[in-house]
Amino acid sequence: MTSKFFLIDTHAHIDGHQYSTDFDSMLQRANNAGVATIITIGADMESSKAACALSAAYENIYCAVGIHPHDAARITEKCYDIIQQLATGNPKVVAIGETGLDFFRDRSPRDIQENVFRRFIRLARQLSLPLIIHDRNAHAQLLNILREENAMDVGGVLHCFSGDLEMAKECVMMGFLLSIPGTITFPGNEQLREVVRKIKIEDILLETDSPYLSPVPHRGKRNEPANLKIIAEKVAELKGLSLEDVCRITSLNAQRLFNLKQGDKTSRIAYSIRNSLYLNITNRCSNSCSFCAKFSDFHVKGHNLKLEHEPSFLEVMAAIGDPSGFDEVVFCGYGEPMLRLDLIKTVAVELKKNNCRIRINTDGQANLVHGHNVLPELAGLIDSISVSLNAADSVTYEKLCRTPFGEAGFKSVCTFLQEAKKYIPQVTASAVAVPGLDVASINKLAQSLGVEFRERGYAEVG
Repeated sequence: MTSKFFLIDTHAHIDGHQYSTDFDSMLQRANNAGVATIITIGADMESSKAACALSAAYENIYCAVGIHPHDAARITEKCYDIIQQLATGNPKVVAIGETGLDFFRDRSPRDIQENVFRRFIRLARQLSLPLIIHDRNAHAQLLNILREENAMDVGGVLHCFSGDLEMAKECVMMGFLLSIPGTITFPGNEQLREVVRKIKIEDILLETDSPYLSPVPHRGKRNEPANLKIIAEKVAELKGLSLEDVCRITSLNAQRLFNLKQGDKTSRIAYSIRNSLYLNITNRCSNSCSFCAKFSDFHVKGHNLKLEHEPSFLEVMAAIGDPSGFDEVVFCGYGEPMLRLDLIKTVAVELKKNNCRIRINTDGQANLVHGHNVLPELAGLIDSISVSLNAADSVTYEKLCRTPFGEAGFKSVCTFLQEAKKYIPQVTASAVAVPGLDVASINKLAQSLGVEFRERGYAEVG
């Protein structure tokens, strides 16, 4: 199984004199580092015009137009008209910005900054373009203005995010993404590293803010888009993901926010996360869980799992390719794999020829679905199984999992977990930490059933 991943630098200032002597070689270095797309950002009238010119000249460069809060005091009505003209009908202009508040340097009076910010939010709403937002030492007032001006209608990104975890959560709740720059590598910036650890990767973008904020080990030197790979590597380390995972997911995030052309949209039969290979063999489910993310989006960690048809044995094996480099192969897609028990068994037989470790993620309803105890059929083929217990009682289970089996559904999961221990070496019960759910009671139930327990993050898939 092979895939190509790439990065998108969502915030760079590459129109200036810093790149006048080596612009094309700078772009080549970016390409060599896997940076396939750059969004160059207007910070005043001159750079907004220059950004548009660059985006017109280079296929892989897009732009945003706006005026930085430092220059808010210089803005006239004509400036707003020109920014609107630059953005109107230009498919390479993907956002309004950089705009926002800077109460650190205070180069423009704060009341003027706020008025200008409001005007640009209104322009973004008028043009249905997302916002690229500058925020320095103005967290509370900036969030208030975003709410008051209904900026959530268009969304956007807080570039070079500098708030704490509480602010990060509030921004995400409002529908905004957070962009992570090279400061993530600075030794003293534990606050940003904590934000990256705790915020879903699906809510994160990557940027260099070139020519500023070079990451370690280039700190103090001119920054450039090629250094985005260093930032991606640090995010991967903090999130416990592979570099390829981070590239794929953050690029999809950027494509969605800025309405960029998406690359390969092929639905995945085999897909990798970290160093595990997952097999997506059906989109059908036994249950209809209320917390399942597929009711809003069929992507998992950047992979499209909406199948065009249920794959055959040959299609699955072709999608797998050489499995030897993976830690495990997992039957787990956007559906209940045990609905296709025969396919699991035939694929597992082939995988065992390569000494693969095999896991199944399941809702534990297979015995009800197939009308008999299927677990003996998995003996010797499956090394571990993770069963979605999700509740400590049948009433809660029916409410959350919306099982078609009624009270028998919950009893069947419990029986399945106990029975699985006879045939599969490692058995784990799991529960999604839905807000208000008594996870401790589910853990206690799992212990009474004699199996391990794992809590899964709410709205965190993959």
